Amino acid sequence: MAQRKLVVKHPGALHRELGIASDKKIPAKTLAADAKKGGLLGKRARFAEVLEGKHVDKMHTSKTNHAQHLARTAKEIGG
Repeated sequence: MAQRKLVVKHPGALHRELGIASDKKIPAKTLAADAKKGGLLGKRARFAEVLEGKHVDKMHTSKTNHAQHLARTAKEIGG
């Protein structure tokens, strides 16, 4: 299956809406709070989270966490 190409149509628009200089990084708390909002601001914030990989399952970010998850799952199943 081919990967979708993510395209930023209006670079810097989220920075301008939030009043943050374009050379500064948007704080994670601000981005998370704005992602919960509706409208275009929320849409842009959610897209920014996707681009930064914020929607990745935190349990599988490292091999040790993945191994712990597998062990815990096997224990729950009884295996």
